[in-house]
Amino acid sequence: MQIKRNATAQWIGAGKDGKGTLTTQSGVLNNTQYSFNTRFEDGIGTNPEELVAAAHAGCFSMQLAFNLQGAGFTAESIDSNSVVILENGAINEVNLTTKVKAPGLDQAKFDELVTHAKENCPISKLLKATITLDAQLL
Repeated sequence: MQIKRNATAQWIGAGKDGKGTLTTQSGVLNNTQYSFNTRFEDGIGTNPEELVAAAHAGCFSMQLAFNLQGAGFTAESIDSNSVVILENGAINEVNLTTKVKAPGLDQAKFDELVTHAKENCPISKLLKATITLDAQLL
């Protein structure tokens, strides 16, 4: 099964003084502001790293829920946090933490299932993805 989701970005102006908006197919983001200040300082709006972190925390949690289900467990809660670190113009590190309540699950099985989720959720795999580009100069 193939699923396609999309988002659009518009940027106006120079890098530091410009501003942009992001809109997602679902409408959750609708002309949501992003800028130099929201990315590199504490301005109001979002930024690419924050969006990747949200996607990773959500994707990992859902993968772990499926892993638990497949092993015969149901989580009472999975609380995950992803910290995307942008340094020297590159994302070279992501720190993922999770706290899970799953009755009957022992530590060895938990370690196995959580490691599988970290390595196999689609956003974790994204960091190794092939990226294609169709570019047009207007």
